[in-house]
Amino acid sequence: MPTLADGLPLPDGRRLVGRQGEATLELYLDGHPLLRLRRQGAGDDECLEPLALPADADAALDALAYWCFASDPARSRIRLRLAQPPAAARRRGLLLGEGADLRIERDLFWQLPGAFLRAPSGAGFPRHLVMDAQGRRHPVRPPKPEGEVYRRFDARLGAWVSLRCLDLDADLARFNRWQNSPRVAQFWQEEGDLAQHRRYLQTLHDDPRALTLLGCVDDEPFAYFEAYWAKEDRIAPFYPVDDYDRGIHMLVGEEHHRGPHKVAAWMGALCHYLFLDEPRTQRVVAEPRADNAKMIGHMQRQGFYREKEFDFPHKRAALMVLPRDTFFDRCALA
Repeated sequence: MPTLADGLPLPDGRRLVGRQGEATLELYLDGHPLLRLRRQGAGDDECLEPLALPADADAALDALAYWCFASDPARSRIRLRLAQPPAAARRRGLLLGEGADLRIERDLFWQLPGAFLRAPSGAGFPRHLVMDAQGRRHPVRPPKPEGEVYRRFDARLGAWVSLRCLDLDADLARFNRWQNSPRVAQFWQEEGDLAQHRRYLQTLHDDPRALTLLGCVDDEPFAYFEAYWAKEDRIAPFYPVDDYDRGIHMLVGEEHHRGPHKVAAWMGALCHYLFLDEPRTQRVVAEPRADNAKMIGHMQRQGFYREKEFDFPHKRAALMVLPRDTFFDRCALA
């Protein structure tokens, strides 16, 4: 269970605090009362009844859902009794049900961008198919984001987990150091000097199918990720690829940020970002080396399944697949 004695920091800088009694739950936002609810029952059978709703009832229910699901990663729903359910919460899928059977479902809450998604989503980008120079037919991709794209306080880690786009000039030396680490080089095989790595990153920057990201804990960069549209990638011939599947390459560069608890935090954040960024994305895929048992084990614990092994020119790979429904149905974000 997460410890939230000091409250739950929000991406916009405010802090949410909950105080639970035997029969009540009180929520405070930056020290000001937000919601007071009557509690009946426990766990998924608990029913909450607000004694009063603030003017922005939709935002208050968002805060309630975030507090409850972050406080208890095993909780799958929140049952509510509301005299006047806010229409906005119904329209966007936060609130389901009728009459006395109103509820907020965990898997639906985590699919709502909220404040976690920091960059504009590709959700509204129209679908238009084109043929590229390699003869691959795929949708036109939206412009790449810049700066920070995702931020969430991980209650189990007790730290911020964020993703930002790589800055070639600011991050080149860090990327070069990571790639020349013997541990990273064993699997990436991209050792080289600064000039070589500048060319490598510039090529990805200019490639519309690829997005280079840095993972950060409390704003300290510790990992490098490549997200790519699988339809335009070399992985496409090896499985029935969908137009909006995303693929990932991952490395942790800083030794003090290794460990299973950190992997759960950053891999969950990375996949969460990709699913939020484009709601039409139904799968995240990866192709680690088939003998990279440690990474494959980490991925399986996050919901990926090993579909098969196959041969790239440079390695024997395992095709790892994370379906959207699996990620949100088993969503353990906190």
